[in-house]
Amino acid sequence: MREAKGKGDGQENAPNFIHDLVREDVRTGKHGGVVVTRFPPEPNGYLHIGHAKSICLNFTTAALSDQGRCHLRFDDTNPEAEDVEYVESIRQDVRWLGFDWGSHEYFASDYFERLYQCAVDLIRRGLAYVDSQSLAEIRERRGDFYRPGVNSPFRDRSVEENLDLFARMRAGEFDEGAHVLRAKIDMASKDVNLRDPLMYRIRKVTHHRTGDDWCIYPMYDYAHPMSDAFEGVTHSICTLEFAHHNPLYQWFVSHFEFDPVPRQYEFARLNLTYTVMSKRLLKRLVEEGHVGGWDDPRMPTIAGMRRRGYTPSAIRRFAERIGVSRRDSLVDVGLLEHALREDLNATSPRTMAVLRPLKLVIENLPEEEEIELVAPYSPDDPSFGSRRLYLTRELFIEQEDFMEEPMKKWFRLAPGREVRLRYGALVTCNEVIKDGSGSIVELRCTWDPESKGGNAPDGRKVRGTIHWVSAKHAVDAEVRLYDRLFNEENPLDESHEGDFTRRINPASLEIVRGAKLEPSLAGRGPGERVQLERLGYFVVDPDSTPDRPVYNRTIQLKDSWAKLAGKG
Repeated sequence: MREAKGKGDGQENAPNFIHDLVREDVRTGKHGGVVVTRFPPEPNGYLHIGHAKSICLNFTTAALSDQGRCHLRFDDTNPEAEDVEYVESIRQDVRWLGFDWGSHEYFASDYFERLYQCAVDLIRRGLAYVDSQSLAEIRERRGDFYRPGVNSPFRDRSVEENLDLFARMRAGEFDEGAHVLRAKIDMASKDVNLRDPLMYRIRKVTHHRTGDDWCIYPMYDYAHPMSDAFEGVTHSICTLEFAHHNPLYQWFVSHFEFDPVPRQYEFARLNLTYTVMSKRLLKRLVEEGHVGGWDDPRMPTIAGMRRRGYTPSAIRRFAERIGVSRRDSLVDVGLLEHALREDLNATSPRTMAVLRPLKLVIENLPEEEEIELVAPYSPDDPSFGSRRLYLTRELFIEQEDFMEEPMKKWFRLAPGREVRLRYGALVTCNEVIKDGSGSIVELRCTWDPESKGGNAPDGRKVRGTIHWVSAKHAVDAEVRLYDRLFNEENPLDESHEGDFTRRINPASLEIVRGAKLEPSLAGRGPGERVQLERLGYFVVDPDSTPDRPVYNRTIQLKDSWAKLAGKG
């Protein structure tokens, strides 16, 4: 199903069954009233907005208990795909969202020795064995929903032989694929996951933390529940695709004397319209050059959203509004964008810039004269302060704010028409100057000196108001206009033909060079956000320098996609 779009201020948060469950556990004193959760990413890529939902859920759930805590644990059991770069990016993302794990940062690799000893204990108790079949043979004998599993010919090896082989696996005596360690559960189980799952495989790969100390690595389904138990996690919160793994999770932790014994709870992962949220697919977008990197502002990664100009509070508010349920759904990305606009509207100073400049000359204003104006950063909130603007003979306005042959109900500038320059004055267009090709290069205007500040002195009605920048004081800049990366609501919908990359929006990025900024926008640092009046919300990009400002459009002031959908 598809979730409804948000409706504005005062919207209540959606239900959150995890919070309801944990509140009841705290009330009844379960686990001594203490709640311990964990956010356990694999460091094999950058986090995305779906992970942000999980981060918010895990940290806010732990906060329901006075002594609660949320751990940050890196499940680094697959050295071939993991990298220190991803570890650092994950730390940065969690902190940026406003959460702190304190001293509780862990790695699954911290437990490699303990995991190994627990595996040895299971072998001694006849609950694990070394299998020498190939992975293809194991897969075939495991069966499926329609076919029962078949015991491995190595299933009944003696404890002594299994211990010897497992020790030699660790010592590096065997090639990759020669042996694996499997849990001995039930090959006849209706649950395929309980048909003697793999616990260890041989991988002669350097690990980003342990180097070459290990050549056998635990499987996720073994390392994950055991790591939770080692850390005293009470509520192991994960997405619905792990629901089928829950019996295996409980099987592992039940064979050791853990207190507390962690329990797994599943919730529906976040699926957003006009977005893909699979690390594999996001990595493909990066590697195939469809985007500029993991932090490309069109990407749904937290790093990309941060660079785009999203705020942590907007993402947290979005996570609260969509709630937590057990039912998969497709959430309208407009709800995320609504939360963003709400936040930016309340926190962004208003300024002016001209993206596609058209020169306007005020003929009755001397060249040397500069009229200093004071304009508020927010008309509604004086705490934002004010900035200085300069009305000079030569200005820049937007090309789209002038029409030589105006259509009906055109209230912006046209020959013989008067408009208001925002905070500036009233001007009337008298002459249009064109080049040899017939393109408009300059407008000749006059201004009413009695209208300084933009007010009509005699109360006459001037319906059009446009933004502008003084040519003398303008700051040249590059502006990157970002939009949604995909032009299909569900880029992965199987009803569409072809590869999902064919649904990339060709207008998702437009680079505008030679934009003109008002002076107050010079010298701002990366991450600073502003509203450019009538143009949208923007943020300073990390590529920006004092001599070459670069601004990214975070989002337009209004949802143009909703209008397009309405026309459809």
